[in-house]
Amino acid sequence: MNPDELRPFLHLCETLHFGKTSQACNMSASALTRAIQRLEENVGEALFLRDNRGAALTEAGITFSRYARQALLDWESMKSELSGDELTSGEISIYASVTAVYNLLPNLLEAFRTRYPSVQLSLKTGAAEDAVPQVLTGEFDLAVAALPDRQPGKLEFLPLRKTALVFIGPKDKSAIPMRDGSLDLATATLVLPSSGLSRRRLDAYLNKNSIRPQITTEVSGNEASIAMVRLGCGIGVVPELVLEKSPFRDEVQIVDKAPELAAYEVGLCSTQKSLKRRSVAALWELASGENYRAKL
Repeated sequence: MNPDELRPFLHLCETLHFGKTSQACNMSASALTRAIQRLEENVGEALFLRDNRGAALTEAGITFSRYARQALLDWESMKSELSGDELTSGEISIYASVTAVYNLLPNLLEAFRTRYPSVQLSLKTGAAEDAVPQVLTGEFDLAVAALPDRQPGKLEFLPLRKTALVFIGPKDKSAIPMRDGSLDLATATLVLPSSGLSRRRLDAYLNKNSIRPQITTEVSGNEASIAMVRLGCGIGVVPELVLEKSPFRDEVQIVDKAPELAAYEVGLCSTQKSLKRRSVAALWELASGENYRAKL
């Protein structure tokens, strides 16, 4: 299939809006529609459901998007090998939480853009707990993530920074339940991430100490935990790295005399297959350098 048709298709998978994609890809709306129709004819299935509000991927569209993304990666890798260029133009897709975008990526991406201006960087933000799955399924080349307790065999991980897990509560200390001078998790109402490393480590602590928590709110993402604690919904547990850059950091407090949970490493993750592409390997190498690490 024509790579020039796969690119607008993948862009449309992100925006789900024909007008935005046609403008971003410098195509007329009719040209984009015809390109999608040709893909649908080749696949033999509808890729999008369309209505007045926009578009939505069908099951066939979701499946085909994985093929299209990998096909473009293989195409760019082949061009690089045939040309013998040190670094080909193309795109690197990166997934990261909002906190990672603020804390860990600015200096790295700026340095990479300066050194390799022909490579296009595509960045998507989302919940931190989704980072590793997004890389393992091939949706993204790289992600910023916490090092899993059990690292999958095909996952490569580059540690960048260690962060503590801290319990946070509202500014009003009277709203924080204490017992014998320490945080009383047995009576506290908790605001917790629905999944992810922070949740697993807290669950392990609660199970080990036979504590049945009162969970009032489950959220997606550490940033949402801080926002809900600020509103008085309960006690939360978040990486200190997230709290440092939160706009609500001065409206909550780290709870003194709270249980200690194991800190974890935050870094870049990718797969061995993605790292075979020269552009991805170049970004990985840059992140490994002492100059970048010194700025963290």
